[in-house]
Amino acid sequence: MLEGMRSERSRRAVLDATFEIAARKGYTGLTIEAVAASAGVGKPTIYRWWQSKGVLALDAVNDRMGQSRDFPDTGDIVADLTHQANLVIEQLRGDAGTVFRGVIGAAQSDPDLAAAVRETILAPRISKCSDRLARAVAAGELRPDVPLYNMVELLYAPIYYRMLLGSADLSPHLTRARIEYTLQGLRPRP
Repeated sequence: MLEGMRSERSRRAVLDATFEIAARKGYTGLTIEAVAASAGVGKPTIYRWWQSKGVLALDAVNDRMGQSRDFPDTGDIVADLTHQANLVIEQLRGDAGTVFRGVIGAAQSDPDLAAAVRETILAPRISKCSDRLARAVAAGELRPDVPLYNMVELLYAPIYYRMLLGSADLSPHLTRARIEYTLQGLRPRP
């Protein structure tokens, strides 16, 4: 029991140290040595749980972003999507966005990290969103002929595009309007 508690404390310390260092110094400034020193663990402890710096940073950011997976279901798809998208935007505008941008950048040249991003960040969120969209389709709020995955991409791609490229402000005050514009093409036609 004591070993399990010690392991969980060490795990938590490593994730917290990773997140703080990557948020402060950027992904390129993140090193396993710095994490080990900050967390008070040895490098072998880190490598026992995480095979690379990228997977460690991904786990740290996923740990912080966990709450964005839940989708409300009030019966109003626009309100529900607006609420959930604003949670994502709020997280991505802060330190989680800084760390996540670094992970995404590293994933472009690391196929294992790219697969881990798809499995741990994207897949669970796409699944939850698809479930909520399927209920909206069943309720007649959205067209049944548009694949759910395409709906997810149409709704969330602008957020990630803005986060990754800095093409425009990542602002929650535009979320509802953007969702309304998107849904005009997804709503059933009379």
